[in-house]
Amino acid sequence: MTDDNSTHFGFETVRKEDKAGRVAGVFHSVAAKYDLMNDVMSGGIHRLWKRFTIELSGVRSGHKVLDIAGGTGDLSHKFARLVGPEGQVILADINESMLRVGRDKLTDLGHAGNLHYAQADAQYLPFPDNTFDCITIAFGLRNVTDKDLALRSMLRVLKPGGRLLVLEFSKPTSGLLEKVYDTYSFRLLPFMGKVIANDADSYRYLAESIRMHPDQETLKSMMDDAGFVETRFYNMTGGIVALHKGIKP
Repeated sequence: MTDDNSTHFGFETVRKEDKAGRVAGVFHSVAAKYDLMNDVMSGGIHRLWKRFTIELSGVRSGHKVLDIAGGTGDLSHKFARLVGPEGQVILADINESMLRVGRDKLTDLGHAGNLHYAQADAQYLPFPDNTFDCITIAFGLRNVTDKDLALRSMLRVLKPGGRLLVLEFSKPTSGLLEKVYDTYSFRLLPFMGKVIANDADSYRYLAESIRMHPDQETLKSMMDDAGFVETRFYNMTGGIVALHKGIKP
């Protein structure tokens, strides 16, 4: 149970004002190995999840896109090509280490001009109202302290008719798959974190944070309550991951 002044950090209950710092510590620790661990943990399937997100975004030449919790820039890389020189992509992340890794990676890939970077908190986005045609947040919402506040912040900076896409781990649709996934998450994942990134604790937190994240229907209701319309979700890999879409009216 949590009260108004507390929240979850994985399975642990912490004060709300302490969560951001604790999460920051996790991502400072994992930033350098983040891409490698993504490939190992998902068997490369995360690339298919992100490709579907791109396809559903409707992003085209001249659009403005905000990639929140953009991390190492997989989505921003694709969006920058789609929007072209007349468009703009902002890769935003609250974590300086992740932002630095993403910026270096995308610079090495030759991106410049239409791609910008911002260290920003999803709860208090530092952009004017009605700025973006599309906002994505991939595997980042579960780490936000006040998800309702963040969703309202995203709604504010979207243009009317703009799309929000939330790609996140969710609840498996099969009981058997859920048992297998639990075993993988709580036994194998910390072990891989220890071997590859020398950091079992951070990957144990990531597994716990997935379990504490709202399930598919709950997150859809949260988006409805924030003011989005035409909300729906798409399960992938048996519900291990879900992509939620909402439109700003």
